Amino acid sequence: MNDNFDKAGIAVIIVFGALVLGGLMAANLVVGHRNGFLWALGGATAAYIAGHAVLFDLPRVYAVLVGIATIMAIASTVAFAF
Repeated sequence: MNDNFDKAGIAVIIVFGALVLGGLMAANLVVGHRNGFLWALGGATAAYIAGHAVLFDLPRVYAVLVGIATIMAIASTVAFAF
């Protein structure tokens, strides 16, 4: 397998899934917004699976999962802000 796919997949899992959405989950837990937490959890799950789509060389699945994760992250941010 190509090392570039491995590194890119691991970067997606760590950066997007853990750091960004983990921060959203923590922020929503602190203020008590359950819906925002669940949106962030769904986005983190989609981002985690997207990292595996990179490892298995599935570009369309990756694009769909990153889109889903982005939409869920935006929904979590909106739930947190309002």
